[in-house]
Amino acid sequence: MKNRQSYLDTLLDFLDKEIIKVIVGVRRCGKSTLLKLLAAELEKRGIPNSNIIHINFESMKYRDITDYNLFYDHVIKHIPENGKMYLLIDEPQNVTGWEKAINSFKVDFDCDIYITGSNARLLSSELSTLISGRYVEIEIYPLSYKEYLDFHVIEKSDKTFQDYLKFGGFPSIVELGSNVDRINDVLDGIYNTVIVKDVIAKNKIKDEELLQRIIAFLADNVGNSTSSHSIANNLVSEKRIENTKKVPATSTVENYIGALKKAFIFYEAKRYDVKGKNLLKTLGKYYIIDIGLRNMLLGYRDVDRGHILENVVFLELKRRGYNVFVGKVGEKEVDFIAEKASHKMYIQVCETLGDDKTLERELAPFRAIQDNYEKTIITNDKTFVESYEGINVKNTLDWLCE
Repeated sequence: MKNRQSYLDTLLDFLDKEIIKVIVGVRRCGKSTLLKLLAAELEKRGIPNSNIIHINFESMKYRDITDYNLFYDHVIKHIPENGKMYLLIDEPQNVTGWEKAINSFKVDFDCDIYITGSNARLLSSELSTLISGRYVEIEIYPLSYKEYLDFHVIEKSDKTFQDYLKFGGFPSIVELGSNVDRINDVLDGIYNTVIVKDVIAKNKIKDEELLQRIIAFLADNVGNSTSSHSIANNLVSEKRIENTKKVPATSTVENYIGALKKAFIFYEAKRYDVKGKNLLKTLGKYYIIDIGLRNMLLGYRDVDRGHILENVVFLELKRRGYNVFVGKVGEKEVDFIAEKASHKMYIQVCETLGDDKTLERELAPFRAIQDNYEKTIITNDKTFVESYEGINVKNTLDWLCE
């Protein structure tokens, strides 16, 4: 069982705090493993195993626990005689009224509660009302490039980065080496499980064919500005939907994209007007949760590398806790504005700054920004030049391994 130290450290920062820890992320990204790592750490710290209750509702062991009363009754049978109870709950959404049981545990017992979920609906349910202000959401992702190196016990290099771009970062592919067929089998299994359980079933999707077409379109257009209306029209014009069919309603496309976002398959980076200092309603960009998943869907092809690199940088910024937007500066665009409580920065992503024209194109939006926040170009180039006009230049691999 490989360690995810940064995520474990985050959980430990909240250890024994009153708030409920809600861990979310796409299926098979390592949420259950993280709870196992937490349980092992608790035992290292002298917590008796009897005080750690770990229930994974994905297991058939708990198939008879179908509502909150049964859930509550099961847990109280295992309440420790002495000391705090550590309650680790995986995927409770299929237990009717599970939120009521969680709230009651918090009220009735001395306990520290950790919950995982594979759909953002976890916090749009009654739980968010019952425990309003008393929970923290911790999102986890497939392996970063830095974690990928650690899991494979390999060194940073152009070769290992290309493998990462090819196969992605789902932890379950680590043992498969470079076996493309087996990796595709695993990724296909992850994809179909997410689509069936976290998208179609939870959102009562009626037109599965349209859903699959939208997924293919978004995967093929990561990093491109788009809208629900333009997607609907493109699905017909590109013959992803038969021309004899009507253009799908924009509201339907919006709902299906919303379902994909809730299942953590795609993320949206909204446009932000730097000068006007306001979010814009149209032409955001979408990024997929894992490049390996994209390759499985579209085939392995050496095209659109600039947007693939953008996707990798976007996810890394999310891992580092940033809210990420696409920046509009007059008629120009900044790839990313990244913000969190203690920091703000502007980022351009460019595969190579190979000529003066390209360099000028990347610098121009930064020059139009009239504030002094950090500005960085991330590029695959290996250069001794660390800045232009005070604008940082960082090699992609170096930045990913910071």
